[in-house]
Amino acid sequence: MTPTATYRLQLQPAFPFAAAEEAVPYLAGLGISHLHLSPVLEAVPGSGHGYDVTEHARVREELGGEEGLRALARTAREHGLGLVLDIVPNHMAAVPRCNHALWEVLREGPRSPYAHWFDIDWDAGGGRVLMPVLGGRLGEELDELSVEGRVLRYGDHTFPLREGTEGLPLPELLEAQWYRLAWWRLARTELNYRRFFTISELIGVRVEDPEVFDATHAKILELVRDGVVEGLRIDHPDGLADPEGYLRRLHEATGGCWTVVEKILTRDEHLPQDWPVAGTTGYDALHRIDGLFTDPVGAEELLRAYQDFASPGGDRGGWWGATVRRAAYKVVTHELVAETEALARIAERVCAADPALHDHAPWALRTAIRELLVRVPVYRPYRTGGEAVLTADAEMRAKAAFAVPEEAEAVEVIRDLALGLGRCGEGPDQTAFRARFAQTSSALRAKSVEDTAFYRYTPLLSANEVGGDPGIPAVSPAEFHAYCARVSRDWPASGTVLSTHDTKRSADVRARISVLSQCPERWERVLTGLAWAPAPDHHLAWVAWQTAFGLGSPRPDRLGPALLKSVREAGLHTSWTEPDPDYERAVCDFVDAGPAGPPMHTLALFVDELDEHVRANALGAALVQLTMPGVPELYQGTEREYLALVDPDNRQPFRPGPPDEKTAVTRAALLLRRRRPEAFGEPGTYAPLEASGPAAEHCLAFCRSGEVVTAVTRLSLRLEEAGGWADTSLALPEGWWADLLDPAREFEGGGPVLLAELFADRPVALLERKSGDGA
Repeated sequence: MTPTATYRLQLQPAFPFAAAEEAVPYLAGLGISHLHLSPVLEAVPGSGHGYDVTEHARVREELGGEEGLRALARTAREHGLGLVLDIVPNHMAAVPRCNHALWEVLREGPRSPYAHWFDIDWDAGGGRVLMPVLGGRLGEELDELSVEGRVLRYGDHTFPLREGTEGLPLPELLEAQWYRLAWWRLARTELNYRRFFTISELIGVRVEDPEVFDATHAKILELVRDGVVEGLRIDHPDGLADPEGYLRRLHEATGGCWTVVEKILTRDEHLPQDWPVAGTTGYDALHRIDGLFTDPVGAEELLRAYQDFASPGGDRGGWWGATVRRAAYKVVTHELVAETEALARIAERVCAADPALHDHAPWALRTAIRELLVRVPVYRPYRTGGEAVLTADAEMRAKAAFAVPEEAEAVEVIRDLALGLGRCGEGPDQTAFRARFAQTSSALRAKSVEDTAFYRYTPLLSANEVGGDPGIPAVSPAEFHAYCARVSRDWPASGTVLSTHDTKRSADVRARISVLSQCPERWERVLTGLAWAPAPDHHLAWVAWQTAFGLGSPRPDRLGPALLKSVREAGLHTSWTEPDPDYERAVCDFVDAGPAGPPMHTLALFVDELDEHVRANALGAALVQLTMPGVPELYQGTEREYLALVDPDNRQPFRPGPPDEKTAVTRAALLLRRRRPEAFGEPGTYAPLEASGPAAEHCLAFCRSGEVVTAVTRLSLRLEEAGGWADTSLALPEGWWADLLDPAREFEGGGPVLLAELFADRPVALLERKSGDGA
């Protein structure tokens, strides 16, 4: 069953299945069709997100176990709702005491029946798995290690002992294990298992192996067969060795239930047409919606103001593309060294086995891998169409890193290996390289763009969101209409989102900040007036004040952690692995004295001045998302004003709040979708509507199936400065149209309707053709 709308709930010990069950009547009243639950399988005790899966065969006891999940499904069904589950096929928690499969591998080594579950390079580790858990070098931590029976303990960590080794002296015992306990810093260069991005606590799972797929999906498939679950969200498919093969196996096993993938698409990238899924989770839609409410001219002016105020240089450079490249080099040569070394080892084996590829020096292969990886412009190159990603220009620039042209031929070898071309596409090592290159590419893109460049390049923070393009933050109505037409044609059941558990700022925070693109000169004046507050550096001040503006009423307990995360991710003055306590203390002092201190009152006046334009952005984005092609998802709490920053700020337990104007718009749209699913779900049901008159560019409107019209105001501050709507009008299709946001109002179609009248009470309109009208 294809949902009409989903609602994401973040399950955690503080909000288990029973709490979700209590919320069902309220959520059903909003008009959704399905609850979307964060991962429900057994996870590390106390986990607040559930992505650190430890056991695939059990529903998490801390949430209420399988009985609790089935009870929730029954209650949901009684209220007309189904369940969608978020599942994690790519990785598990690398916590041996909780992960039975990993425990057995560490106990029995490569002979373990679970050894094929994980991507472990036993040769690279000298026949042992590196476990980077020690707080210092082994010699410094020996006194913290203890043996209890057949178990080795280190703090909260527990490891199995290889049979027959428990009586050995400690130094000999450590050397005799199938694993090597090591200083956590060695993970960067020495790790010999595939992990999730750069998180060594999450170990990659080989679901391409049919036996592993069956074992890790049996419980999920049982829940689907039993009707407990009606849809799936697939976390991070780019991390898999063969995403298409996995999705085909899953599609067959589930009987084709509604499935969306968390695939991050760059601006012009399309989802592979042959994937058997309904579409993406919706970050591509998020980018287009946000872009509609961003002024392109003002964004350029804001960039110049940012460059002047923050004096960016080096890694804080004023150009997005350069910032991304520098961030990619930093990540690939530091955080992902272990991953590039794994690729180099495979490439060396391929070259050694083929006389035609002999004499490529290991350093040249490593250089070629690095130079090509940083030039992949998407998250993952797929074999089909990959040639368009690793272009001749990218190859030429990669070769420029070599002093000797003959050595640069290594680039051609690596490119052919990455794309499976010619003789480089045959054999198990070639297949392994192609998969591993793609997996590493996605990790590099995520870490360098989402987790580094987004925090270094900050002219307009609302543009720095997953799937976004801060270098070109604005999206024109024509671009938006073209995108919607394509989604309606190709992926009508794809997901759309505005806020998620992973967004760095909620949609309403971004709606506030994007108003600044319409008044960059006013923002610069306000910021100059606030500059007396002591900031560690101007770049931080710019980020902090924009973030405070987005929150409206910043509190130090929320703003402080978000800004600390920002400066650590940026890695310019401090980082997660090399923290600078003095700088971080200065950040906290600045938060208390500046954005969360007395200067906040000056900012509050500016916030009040722009309140109506923030309202237009927030309501406009919400209504567009709820009525455009695709299946809309609401994140918990976003049916009303929801101002949240990056996790953990946006992952608090769900609590229904008082309704507001946004709630009314949301409920009206969702109830309409549930009542008239045929108007929204079929291909070809999207038609742009064009306004006419001097302010036409400030209206975005479209019609669904000839039965529903959405119209919203965009760039309302610029509209106000230009004198308002004047005689600008929108031609409605024939018939009489009821305003679902104000039942007392109706409009006659077949001719122009003045936008000043249509938007008399609010900056958005949702119209439904009255029954009995002709086309």
